[in-house]
Order: sequence, then C-alpha cells, then structure tokens
Amino acid sequence: HGPMDKVKFAELIVHRGLEGNANQGGKRQVTLVDRDAWKEMTAEMGIEVDPSQRRANLLLNGISLRRTRGQILRIGETRLQIAGETRPCKRMEVACEGLRKAMEPNWRGGVYGEVLAGGRICIGDRVCWEEKMLLADPSL
Repeated sequence: HGPMDKVKFAELIVHRGLEGNANQGGKRQVTLVDRDAWKEMTAEMGIEVDPSQRRANLLLNGISLRRTRGQILRIGETRLQIAGETRPCKRMEVACEGLRKAMEPNWRGGVYGEVLAGGRICIGDRVCWEEKMLLADPSL
C-alpha cells in the first residue's frame, strides 16, 4: 500500500522478478502496462490519472500488450514470457472512480510475466517481441 518508487534502472532476476520487489517467484514476477493504452483509456474517461496508480512494475511505450499471452518480450538483453492479463482489482476504484471498469476491455490493465533471461533494464532500453523461431526438420 506504500508509494511506488520510480527508478531509472532495475535488475531482473531469472524465475524471481525485480530485485527488491515484494513479490518474488511464481508466474506474476513482473507486471507491465502499455502507456498508449493507458492514455487512450484515461482520455475516454475524460480525466488524467498517473500510470503509477496501476501499481505495475514497468510502464512501456510504443508496444501493445493486448492478447500477448505466451509471447516473449525483450527489454534490452532481458527476456520475459507473458503469462497473462493483469485483471484490475478494487484498489483501482480507490485511485479513481470508474478506473477498474475502464481497464477491463482490451487488456488495458496490463500483463504479468516470468523472467527467462535476467539483467539490468534501464529507461530507454529497446523493447520488442521475440520472433518465434521455427526449426527445420533434418529428417525431411
């Protein structure tokens, strides 16, 4: 319930999540929100709400998180596998009335994932989806 700490860099730890984060391990190691989806949502609501009210670990710019379960996201040299949609909870109503409902469509509440390859991430790191690699069958 405390304040969110904004940082310029963080350390991702394989199978654990963000170093120093209260939640470690499990499928919900890191939570992510799409800045563009957030801006769209708050514009529809006709209000401004700081994205930190979502209480996610990372705010991404220029990449859609909608329907990305199972995909692998690269942030710098790190890799995260998206495990699912982060469903908005009733705490969102404390931040702003109507926020929870506004987050429900189109995965606007963000996603959560597992750290596959750790390392330091920094503001400004390149973020992209990893292409699925198809292996040739040598027996053909």
